Amino acid sequence: MYIIILGAGVMQGPAICFAKAQGFTTVVVDGDAQASCVNRADRFEHIDLKDKEAITELAQSLQLKGGLAGIMTAGTDFSTTVAWVAQKLGLPGIPYEVACNASDKERMRRVFAQAGLASPNFFTLTAVPDAHFSLPFAYPAVVKPVDNMGARGCRLINTDKELQEAVHKALPFSRSGRVIIEEYMDGPEFSVDAIVYHGEITICGLADRHIFFPPYFIEMGHTMPTSLDASQAEALLELFSSGVRALGITDGAAKGDLKMTADGPMIGEIAARLSGGFMSGWTYPYSSGVEPTSAAIRIATGSAPGKLSPQRAWTSAERALISIPGLIYTITDLKEAKNIEYVKDIFLRVSCGDRVQFPDNNVSKCGNVISAAPTRTAAVNAAEQAVRSILIRLIAPDPQTEAFLASFILYPDNSTATVYPPDAFLISDSIRSALQQLPDPQPGKNLSLIPFPALTESRCTDWAGRTVLESLEAVRSLTCNALPLRSSAAGALGRRFWAALIRGGYQGAAYLVDTVQTL
Repeated sequence: MYIIILGAGVMQGPAICFAKAQGFTTVVVDGDAQASCVNRADRFEHIDLKDKEAITELAQSLQLKGGLAGIMTAGTDFSTTVAWVAQKLGLPGIPYEVACNASDKERMRRVFAQAGLASPNFFTLTAVPDAHFSLPFAYPAVVKPVDNMGARGCRLINTDKELQEAVHKALPFSRSGRVIIEEYMDGPEFSVDAIVYHGEITICGLADRHIFFPPYFIEMGHTMPTSLDASQAEALLELFSSGVRALGITDGAAKGDLKMTADGPMIGEIAARLSGGFMSGWTYPYSSGVEPTSAAIRIATGSAPGKLSPQRAWTSAERALISIPGLIYTITDLKEAKNIEYVKDIFLRVSCGDRVQFPDNNVSKCGNVISAAPTRTAAVNAAEQAVRSILIRLIAPDPQTEAFLASFILYPDNSTATVYPPDAFLISDSIRSALQQLPDPQPGKNLSLIPFPALTESRCTDWAGRTVLESLEAVRSLTCNALPLRSSAAGALGRRFWAALIRGGYQGAAYLVDTVQTL
C-alpha cells in the first residue's frame, strides 16, 4: 500500500522513515527536486504542493495501481492540499473547509471570534493603505500574510507609516494577496503539538518559544517542556483544545502558537498539521519518548494512533544559528559541537559560498542545534554551547557586510540610530563613550590590539551568549592571528576593530581583520 507524503525537506524526514517502518511504500511530493530528503522516498514526484489537482491525479493513479492508504504532511503549510485529496478520494482526514479554516488566518480568527475564544481583534487588507487610513484599534499591531508560515512577512508596527511599509512587504508572501493586521498580544509565547483521533485531543508537547529581534518575530529556539507553572499551562492547553474543537479538527494533528498575556492565554494560531519547528519530529520525542509523527501516519492511514503516554521526563532544547549579512567562506568547529555531551542533532541550512542575511523570518536562519538531557539546565547549556562553538567566517571584502558594519554609527550623545538589526553586543553609554575615546590608527603589518578594558571586563554577551573574551578567541581562531594587546597605538587595531566586534560580534571583528590583512 502507498502513502503520499507532502514535502521532502528536513521536517518530513521522520514521516518518511516512520511510514516505511509501518510497511508503506512512500510516495513523496515536493516542488523542489533538490529537497534534502528526496532520496529517502521510495518514489519521488516533482509537483508543486499548491497543485491540488495534479496531486489528486497522482493519488487516483496510486489507488488503481496498488492501493493508497492515505496522504499526510508534517511541517508544511499545505494541510489544505492533504484535505482536498483525502476528501476527493475518500481517504482518512478532515474536511477541506476545516483545513482552509485552519490555514487561512482571517478565516481562523473569525472561527475563534464566533466561538468566543480569546483571540486578538483583526482586519484584512488587499493593498497598501493610503495616508488617511485609520487603524480601528490602538497600536502596537502585527502585520502578517494570511496564508504563510515561518514568520515570513510578519512584523510588529507602531505607526501608520510602519503599517504601510509592513503591508507592502507582507503582500508578496501571501498566495491569496491578503494580509491580516492584528492587535498585538504582549506576553511570552508557547507552542503546542497534539494528536486528534475521533475528536479526542492528546497533547504531545508544550514548549517555551524564545522570540527575539523586533520588529520581527524570530524564534531563536524553544525548550521542551515549558517552565510555565502548572495552572497557567493548564489554562493554555484548555484554550488550545477549545480552538481545535472550534475549527473542527477531529482526526490528524494540530499545532498551536499561544501567548500568556496579562489578561490570560490568547490564541496566536492553530494549524491542522504537525509542527514545522523541530517539535513533533525531534524535541518532543527526545523529551518524552513518544513519536507523534508515527501516530499521525497511523491516523492518516485509517488506524488508531497507538500509545501516546510519555515514557520519560527529559528536557530537549533547540537553538538557532544566525549570521550577519555576507558570503560564507568557512563553517568551522562542527565536529566539536557535535561531540558536546547531550547534543543530538545539528541541522545546517547554509554551506560555503552561500549568501546569508540577518534573519527577518524563521527561514533565513543558518541552522539549528538540538540537545536532550535529564535536566533542563543540562539540555539548555548543551544546545547553547554547541551554537557558540560553530563559527561562520565571511568572505572579505563584501558590500553587504560592509554596509552592516557601517550601520554602527556613534553620535555625540552616545546613541545609535540602528534598531534592527541590533548590535551583537548591547553596550552601556559608558562603554560607548569609552569607545569614542579609543585611537584608530592605520594598522601595521603585524596586527595587534589596543586594549579596551571597558568592554573586555564587562559582562556583555552577544546574540548567542558569547562573552567578549570568547568572541576574541573566535576571531583569533578564524584568522589564525594571535592579536596581542599593545598599549601603544602605533600600527595597532583600535576603535574600528572594537566597533566591528560590538556591531557584528566575532564575525564582524574577523571580517575586519581579514580586510586589513588583504590590503
